[in-house]
Amino acid sequence: MIRSPLRAGIALACALSLSACGGGDGDVFVGGTISGYTKSGLVLTNNDGPRYEVPVGTTFVFPDLVETDATYNVKVVASPDNTQPSTPGGTDGCKVVEGTGTGKAVFSISSVQVVCTLKTFPLTVRVNGSHAAGLEIVNGSDRKAVAPTDTVVQMSQIPEGAVYGVAVLAAPGQTCTVANGSGTMDNVGKTVDLNCTTP
Repeated sequence: MIRSPLRAGIALACALSLSACGGGDGDVFVGGTISGYTKSGLVLTNNDGPRYEVPVGTTFVFPDLVETDATYNVKVVASPDNTQPSTPGGTDGCKVVEGTGTGKAVFSISSVQVVCTLKTFPLTVRVNGSHAAGLEIVNGSDRKAVAPTDTVVQMSQIPEGAVYGVAVLAAPGQTCTVANGSGTMDNVGKTVDLNCTTP
């Protein structure tokens, strides 16, 4: 028997509303976890059955139950438009891990994993004014040294919808400030300004 917090949650939710969880002759709920799912558009099927449009979140449960000892086969048939497929026009921006098996649990199968890969976009820092050696900037854990000759610095790319916040980590012997340095990444890219003066 598979035991997990998700199993208990599924069982409770379906006990409160059996019709919402499918009802029918089956007695096993099929579901699991999702990572990287930040925008609606994920559609799954089980055993090539009805399409299930998954609400945005970190877990999912198919509304239709399966019989104990019946097989299940979870597939992605559509991915959100902010995910990155392996080929242009593909649907595998989200992929299924451990999506097949046999329903041997009494209450649920909660081991299916759906992993979504988000598209990323450039975060550019435009350096204005003279600046000396030792200047460093950060965005979260992303740390970049700014050479005296740099006029543009590319930070690590940011997923669409993720927040960013560029700050000055070190500026020995100079005054440097970041303008418009925080926000939410769009589907084009963002540019922030680093303004420096050296005595």
